[in-house]
Amino acid sequence: MKKEFTLTIYSEDQIRLMTKLSSMFIRKQIEILSLNISICEIDKMYRHTIVVNETLDTITNLAAQIEKIIEVFKCYYSLNEEIAAVQIVLFKIPTALFMTDAKMESLLRENDLKVSEIQKDFTILQAAGADEEIEYLTETFNRLGVIEFVKSAKIALIKSPEGFCADI
Repeated sequence: MKKEFTLTIYSEDQIRLMTKLSSMFIRKQIEILSLNISICEIDKMYRHTIVVNETLDTITNLAAQIEKIIEVFKCYYSLNEEIAAVQIVLFKIPTALFMTDAKMESLLRENDLKVSEIQKDFTILQAAGADEEIEYLTETFNRLGVIEFVKSAKIALIKSPEGFCADI
C-alpha cells in the first residue's frame, strides 16, 4: 500500500545531482510531491527533502540506489509520524474582505496568520503549518475569493536525538 514518505538526502554541491535524481524518479515512475534543497548543519553540504507517495519496498530500494548510484552521503526515508514538518503559504486576498467578512478577524487569530503587506486593493497573508492546516486555509480562502496563493515545499527534520553528523 502506498504511503507518503519523506526522503532526506545529504550531498555535496554536485552539479548534476538533480539531473541524476530526476532521471531515477522518471525511470521508476515516481511522482515528486514536494522538493526542497537547502544548506544544512554541515559546512558545504546540502539537504534535499523530497516527498513522494510510494510503497515501503519501492522507497527502501530507491534510498539504497540513491546512496549507491548517485553517491550521496546518506539517504533517509521517513513516514509523516517520524518527522517534524512545516510548509509556508502566502495568500493574496482582496483588502475589502476585511471590511465585509466578519469572520476574517477570527480566521486570522485562530490560524496564526500574519499580515505581510497591506495595499489598497490586496493584502498578503502568511501562514506556516502542517499539510492539513495549509489545505484547510487554502480551501477557506478559495471560498472567500483568493486572488492568488503560493505554497512552499515541505521542510522536515527527523524526530531522532541524533542528526546526520552522528552517521559520519
